[in-house]
Amino acid sequence: GDHLKVCSQGYTCCSQEMEEKYSQQSKHDFRNAVVELSNHLQTMFSSRYKKFDEFFKELLENAEKSLNDMFVRTYGRLYMQNSELFKDLFVELKRYYVGGNVNLEEMLNEFWARLLERMFRLVNPQYHFTDEYLECVSKYTEQLKPFGDVPRKLKLQVTRAFVAARTFAQGLAVARDVVSKVSAVNPTPQGTRALLKMMYCPYCRGLVSVKPCYNYCFNVMRGCLANQGDLDAEWNIFMDSMLLVAERLEGPFNIESVMDPIDVKISDAIMNMQENSMQVSQKVFQGCGQPKTLAQGRTARSVSESGFSARFRPYNPEERPTTAAGTSLDRLVTDVKEKLKQAKKFWSSLPGNICNDEKMSVGTVNENECWNGSAKSRYDFAVTGNGLASQVNNPEVEVDITKPDMVIRRQIMALRVMTNKLKNAYSGNDVDFIDISEESSGEESGSGCELQQCSPEFEFNATEVTGNSNKSDKNANTSAAAARSGLSHAALLLSIFFLAMQRQWR
Repeated sequence: GDHLKVCSQGYTCCSQEMEEKYSQQSKHDFRNAVVELSNHLQTMFSSRYKKFDEFFKELLENAEKSLNDMFVRTYGRLYMQNSELFKDLFVELKRYYVGGNVNLEEMLNEFWARLLERMFRLVNPQYHFTDEYLECVSKYTEQLKPFGDVPRKLKLQVTRAFVAARTFAQGLAVARDVVSKVSAVNPTPQGTRALLKMMYCPYCRGLVSVKPCYNYCFNVMRGCLANQGDLDAEWNIFMDSMLLVAERLEGPFNIESVMDPIDVKISDAIMNMQENSMQVSQKVFQGCGQPKTLAQGRTARSVSESGFSARFRPYNPEERPTTAAGTSLDRLVTDVKEKLKQAKKFWSSLPGNICNDEKMSVGTVNENECWNGSAKSRYDFAVTGNGLASQVNNPEVEVDITKPDMVIRRQIMALRVMTNKLKNAYSGNDVDFIDISEESSGEESGSGCELQQCSPEFEFNATEVTGNSNKSDKNANTSAAAARSGLSHAALLLSIFFLAMQRQWR
């Protein structure tokens, strides 16, 4: 028609009016092709992040409910009058998981110190203790080990499990956000001309049904997605690091095996303190001095006002809370590991996957019956390499290799920083980083950004944690705790413990 003319040298195929129309259409088709492939990946990461996040949060809720139910039945009013001590523990664990500035080791040390102060009052109801005296008592925590080895083991298990869980969940969120930002492609003017020539120049020759040659399409897509190709190396390292942490979640850093029996572990520690309270008290008195004795009437009144049953009653399995989020950590990890493996090499494979679409090219068949950029014939140029630097030899797209896409460079840096955190989590090291959920998602690839605005999205700080983590059998611990509660010595101390409680615990 009047608007069409024979393709000439360069990228112009049609009249100015039609070229403007087809330029917009070619960009639209290209964006849709990228989004169609990346949406599946983004949805996968988004859904797995939500599932893991839901699981971890519900796991904490179940563990807190389990502890509260057990301690109410076991210790009665004694526990209820001091339940804020245990509530604070779970508040801090939840705050850590959602990205709060919590030092797990310090927080757990503080929990045991506070518990020791209250326990020490209870097992020595005949004495008056000042705050200064109790501070002195807490200094003997490490030396005397009043709670046995439970605090050390639990600190190791909780720290490793929570670091791995939080870091893994954040890794899924980072992957989701990177895919979202990188897939928002905006081709350069040179890329747009190449797309126009490939997708709509055949129309100018009347070759409406002839599709681009596969290798021709490959070169155009490699040029238009050059910066995305550079993301691939860091992306693959990131995927490998996620897989390593996933293995930790299945093994020694399994947060489910740590949190499910935490109530029995803490109860074990309390019983250990009860059983060894005489030796602990004597050594504290030697180091901190002999405390003042309460008036006889006050001591007797304190005893007479108390009357609580403290016999440990084990949980039956059916009384346990239901599995968090209707699944288990092992099932979640098995599922996501397969998806992580499939996500590797996504960016380097993107040009080929786009060209595999029958709407974009003829595919690898009929290589002599396809549009090669100038005619219906074989495409003779070699396929260029992946990434920005390789485009210097691209015969189809003019790419300025001296000007990388800064939005994508920022995502490469985000992956690199997150990978470092995953490696530290894999080794059992704590990691501090900020919540990135409020990051702007409006940036498009190709729009660029000022270099000072493309700094890493995280702040990194690692604290080493060493030792081994062991899974605990809750039923075995419960049985052991029940057996200890039957010891005659423990029974005597338990009587003192609970009779003195009402006045001393507050």
